[in-house]
Amino acid sequence: GGDSSEPIPTGSCDGFKNSTGITDDTITIGNASDVSGPVPGLFEPAQDAVKAFVNYYNKTNPDGICGRSLVLKNYDSRTDASADQRNYLDMCDNVFAAVGSMSAFDSGGAKTAEGCGLPDLRSAGVTGERQACKTCFGAQSTIANQFENAVADYILKNFPDAAQKAAMLYINAGAAQENGKIQPQAQTQRGMKFVYEQGIDVAEFNYAPFVQELKNRGARHTQVLGGIPQFIRVAQTMQQQNYKPDVFMFDPTAYHPDFIEGAGSAAEGATAFINFVPFEEASSSPETALYLSWLQQTKPGAKPDFFGLFAWSAARLFVEQASKLGGDLSRASLVTALTKVDNWTANGMHSPQHVGPRKTGDCWRFVQVKGGKWVPVGGTKYICSGVTVVN
Repeated sequence: GGDSSEPIPTGSCDGFKNSTGITDDTITIGNASDVSGPVPGLFEPAQDAVKAFVNYYNKTNPDGICGRSLVLKNYDSRTDASADQRNYLDMCDNVFAAVGSMSAFDSGGAKTAEGCGLPDLRSAGVTGERQACKTCFGAQSTIANQFENAVADYILKNFPDAAQKAAMLYINAGAAQENGKIQPQAQTQRGMKFVYEQGIDVAEFNYAPFVQELKNRGARHTQVLGGIPQFIRVAQTMQQQNYKPDVFMFDPTAYHPDFIEGAGSAAEGATAFINFVPFEEASSSPETALYLSWLQQTKPGAKPDFFGLFAWSAARLFVEQASKLGGDLSRASLVTALTKVDNWTANGMHSPQHVGPRKTGDCWRFVQVKGGKWVPVGGTKYICSGVTVVN
């Protein structure tokens, strides 16, 4: 739509019925994200983004959804599948829908959400179980066994020699472990060749042997899958051992000031593939600017990130669809409406996402650390070249 600050249009409110989480005055939504756990605050930005959106929405839409304002109930999934399941059991009874949740072990609440018919519009679903849940959707519609071709194509085009000597390091936990095996297969099918693939235990702190092995095998491209603490450790170990690949590639998790601050000069030259407008370009995206500004109003000093951006997008999609349904709003009607959402961009905040069809979006672009800042590389337009499915 047009100006993001205008009230969101509502369908007819005739026949509106209160139901779980809905009273005459409020609609309560829930958010379950990893706030505590091995990496404290891991996905807290997803929860912060939904808090910010609820504040923004209630302020700019005084009539709410058929006269009802939004209330947010927050849960901590604690980087733990059983905590995620307990949260969703509670949500089944106490909230209308879950919005913007993000958890590394999101398999936990999948069956629970589907079992009670709870609409679960996530920042993203990361495990196969969550992605298979029929009432669960990701504002970022990535699916585990589908990987975008844009990444391999970028490497094959710009670094043809490195593409034939690629390496993947991944953390042996959660989605990183799943993706660490799938992504090299997809990129191999696209024409790359991997000379080294290695899982690293979460408790492992000495990365020297892995970097030595990268050197031994002549790897000229290295991708790392995990969290920012591991990214920092790999970058610093590579710098200590004077190993500099032609391509040092990360997924959007690395697009964060904590990576640059933590790794220092070792982050220089790192590249990340992203599917959204980088925050440095917020002046070109009103919706991004809205997220950044309301995040600061809601939690001064909070750092925006990839997971927060898609959680904001999930909240935007929730209010758009719920408002459109008006008097027909129910858990079941919302789930049905979400299955029909495709090419969702949250007013141009990110590349088209296949929310209803549940397919990985194929439009990506690249940013690189130069002079201690993320800057565009290979242009600012998305490269859209399909996905490779790994069976």
